[in-house]
Amino acid sequence: MKLNYIYSKIPKDAGWLLPGLEIKRWFSLIIIGTVLATIGICIIYNLKPIFYLINITTRIIQMLPSGMIGWVFIIAGAICFFVGWLNTNYSILDVNNERNRHAVLEDLYRRRKLNKGPKIVAIGGGTGLSTMLKGIKKITNNITAVVTVGDDGGSSGKLREELGVLPPGDIRSCIAALADDEDLVTKLFQFRFKECSGLAGHSFGNLFLTAMCAITGDMVRAVKESSKVLSIRGRVLPSTLDDMRLVAEMDDGSIIKGESNIPESGKKIKRLFSEPNNCKALEDVIWAIHEADLIILGPGSLYTSVIPNLLINEIAKAVNDSKAKKIYVCNIMTQPGETDGFKVSDHVKALIEHAKYDKIIDAVLVNNDLPKELLAPYKDAGSEPVEADKSELEKMGIEVVQKNLIQDKRYEDGHSSFVRHSPSRLARVIYYWYRKKQKGIN
Repeated sequence: MKLNYIYSKIPKDAGWLLPGLEIKRWFSLIIIGTVLATIGICIIYNLKPIFYLINITTRIIQMLPSGMIGWVFIIAGAICFFVGWLNTNYSILDVNNERNRHAVLEDLYRRRKLNKGPKIVAIGGGTGLSTMLKGIKKITNNITAVVTVGDDGGSSGKLREELGVLPPGDIRSCIAALADDEDLVTKLFQFRFKECSGLAGHSFGNLFLTAMCAITGDMVRAVKESSKVLSIRGRVLPSTLDDMRLVAEMDDGSIIKGESNIPESGKKIKRLFSEPNNCKALEDVIWAIHEADLIILGPGSLYTSVIPNLLINEIAKAVNDSKAKKIYVCNIMTQPGETDGFKVSDHVKALIEHAKYDKIIDAVLVNNDLPKELLAPYKDAGSEPVEADKSELEKMGIEVVQKNLIQDKRYEDGHSSFVRHSPSRLARVIYYWYRKKQKGIN
């Protein structure tokens, strides 16, 4: 039941007694402590106060119906105590108006519930991963986003080449996506300087992470401290601290180096590998995968966002060996230069071949609804809907989950509109699938 619905049925201050807040147990303890202290004081005074109180109470009881006076004292005492205790807490929290009080209660309730949510590891990069995280953070606080560090284009590429830091772009986007509120600080973190500026092309968040990296000594600590600033739910981790560079062997035998250059080659990718080819996974990443209840691969560019994480053998092996439920979120459309002509089974085969393990996916999530009016712009760009070849996937032992996953709001790119995954729909479908599998329902 939603908290807002509960609020509509009970007085707002009574919301402090809702289950799950872990307030009532301490409230009861305060009452017990107060009673014990009162008894102690009475003992010090030779029980005379209790004696007089009993005498007075007995005379009043004789005048009133049996039991009524007891309930009057209990209710009056409870009301006085509760009002005093409530306002004491508000004073400690420095909450000075009704709106803020309601916000504090709602935030506490949400955090208590989300802290008990499933442990989810989301592996990927790019816009796709950050989009999904916006929905997942409403299900659980126990999120670990594992982000690829192969990016070498744009602002990230410049900072990587000039200052020798890990590319901060995808990490920054995931931190912003997991922020507790998309307030001014979050918008500042995503702010990108205009072309007329000497910092043209750079985002404030990228520069902030780079500066934090210089101060703290490594990207992991920089991310941790930056996450505190935005009060994010969960955590964001780079898949490796090594200077990972992506290299692709194309179907004509040519070699293309650099994540930003691979899609631009116009050739079909035969295989992807990294330099160095033995990048070491972050220990926290392996531990998170080991502890996970649910592992999500994607969404995002297959060869430049998802697969790079699986090129790190320790990560691929940990996912393969994990007892968690594992689902791959397939892209809605094929991506020119990466997945031209790919069906869903081709995505899955590419993941398994590069990971070198065959138990990294239990199910694949596919969008099954795309407005026809949006197909023309995609076709002109050389992109088409990814076909869900269900029979082929079932032969591979992969479950196919097909749902409407697109955002209702249309995004504009020049003169044509395009679609994105809906964070809320994506998270809801993934969570329902996970719960069904947890209960053993097919």
